[in-house]
Amino acid sequence: MSDTDITQVTEQLAKTTVEGATELSFAGQGLKLNNEEDAKDIVKTITDFKDMRSLKLEGNTLGVDAAKAISKALEKHPEFQRAKWSDMFTGRLKTEIPQALRFLSNGIMLANARLVELDLSDNAFGPTGIDGVVELLKNECCYKLKELRLNNNGLGVTGGKILAKTLLECYKLSSAAGSPLALKVFISGRGRLENEGSTTLAAAFKAMGSLEEVQMPQNGIYHPGITALANAFKENKNLRILNLNDNTFTEVGAKAMAQALPQLQNLEVLNFGDCLLRTGGAEVIAEAIREGHSKLREVNLSFNEIRKVGAISIAESMENKDCLEKLDLDGNQLGEEGIELVQGVLESMEKLDFLGSLSDDEGDPDEDEEDEEEEDDEENKDASKSENEEENESDDDAVDYSTSRMNGTPVSPRQPEKLVTAAEFLESPSASKLLNMGSQRAEALATELQDELQEVATGVKAVMKVCSVVGLSDEKVQQAASQCADVMFSKLFSLKEENLAAQVSNALLIQLGLLKSEDKEKPVCHPTGPLLVLAHIIKQEYFPKLARDILQVFLSRPNKSLDSCTKAKHVLLQSLYQF
Repeated sequence: MSDTDITQVTEQLAKTTVEGATELSFAGQGLKLNNEEDAKDIVKTITDFKDMRSLKLEGNTLGVDAAKAISKALEKHPEFQRAKWSDMFTGRLKTEIPQALRFLSNGIMLANARLVELDLSDNAFGPTGIDGVVELLKNECCYKLKELRLNNNGLGVTGGKILAKTLLECYKLSSAAGSPLALKVFISGRGRLENEGSTTLAAAFKAMGSLEEVQMPQNGIYHPGITALANAFKENKNLRILNLNDNTFTEVGAKAMAQALPQLQNLEVLNFGDCLLRTGGAEVIAEAIREGHSKLREVNLSFNEIRKVGAISIAESMENKDCLEKLDLDGNQLGEEGIELVQGVLESMEKLDFLGSLSDDEGDPDEDEEDEEEEDDEENKDASKSENEEENESDDDAVDYSTSRMNGTPVSPRQPEKLVTAAEFLESPSASKLLNMGSQRAEALATELQDELQEVATGVKAVMKVCSVVGLSDEKVQQAASQCADVMFSKLFSLKEENLAAQVSNALLIQLGLLKSEDKEKPVCHPTGPLLVLAHIIKQEYFPKLARDILQVFLSRPNKSLDSCTKAKHVLLQSLYQF
């Protein structure tokens, strides 16, 4: 950014209040730091940076000698709290990574810092890599650790056991010191933890009892590990986000989890997608969340071989969920009639808008597929028992769904929806309404909002309102919103305004909650959608470089307003780092 640009931005943002910068970021620079000389500039910057509470090194690659040099700079920062060190060992030997991590750990320990966040995600270092942070995790520097992110590290069973043992030791030591380890966030997806690794970690979770977010997708965990985790979750009553996507529950694991769910009344996000729940598992989960769970925002039970009776049970369990934003039942086996009945149940509750796409529904399984499935699952069991289970699994076909009821009221298959107008969408925006506006939605919205699009602030607010209906997994909705945003932003950037790029940036930052408005303008309630659509918008020719630079500066700083949508923020930052 040139001096002229910076001056223009300063003038435009002079009316707002910005929190002091406490994060130093080298993220996404693609630096190859092999030795002390390569790291010289980074070391100086770290050393000179005042009040460095957060350090981002992601998207670079560190060798052992470079890590040693950086550790010396870390020694000068006792105020250091957040080590955001994901994706920083690309191309390094597995033997190098533990050494580099030990040096960095030593720098933190010698500074006597108190970490609250350690993020080593996307460093595929396997079980050997975790050895590099064992001493740090046991040290008093981590007694106040709140967030541990180890996504896509490939820890394996061995690494999982080492980590669990270390966390338990830290908990014991910190308890003896009068400040028990109270981890709030644990993330370890794609870690190959399997049953043994997850079971040992469950013991640590149970001891702490403080977790608010657990994400362990794609770990090869079967029902023994799921059962151990479920028992641990009973002691973590503040759990808000639970993601075990792409593991294997079966009905056995689902029953164990169903026993834990009534204890978890603070749940906001429940993701058991692609977990082979099947119909029986879906029914016990539905029963477990039917009463209470008033804070649930998202429920994902997609791709679970759930048939219509199970899906209807899930839909019925959403009745008292006033905070619901998304129910994902895609990729199951509902069939056309099942889809219509599920839609009818949700429509009777006025919650149809929250049902995700069902475009990947597999339909009613035919008889031959059922026979093959049951033979695979029950080949070592008594033939008569197998026949009975098959009968139970396919009893959907014998049920008369024309008599399905909600609170005693008959629920009919849902009728096709009429085309939604722009005015109807804007009065009460929702994902389904946006899609039901048809292919001319962008032009219709631009026409309806023509007055708002004559001014930057109102125009940006209108675009954010449209984008707010987008969720993380709503690709069709995201495409539709992006199409609308393209048309509306093109009109905004055609306005004859002085310092237009800075004005638009200012309005965007206010809407995202990254700046405080002098006019007390409130930011969007759900920034996930706007962030995801912005990842598309900033790549377009009409979007100026200055506006991209401003967004990158502000998004690189820690801000509580976006804590609830870190994944969407990461998607946008990745797009910004490409320029």
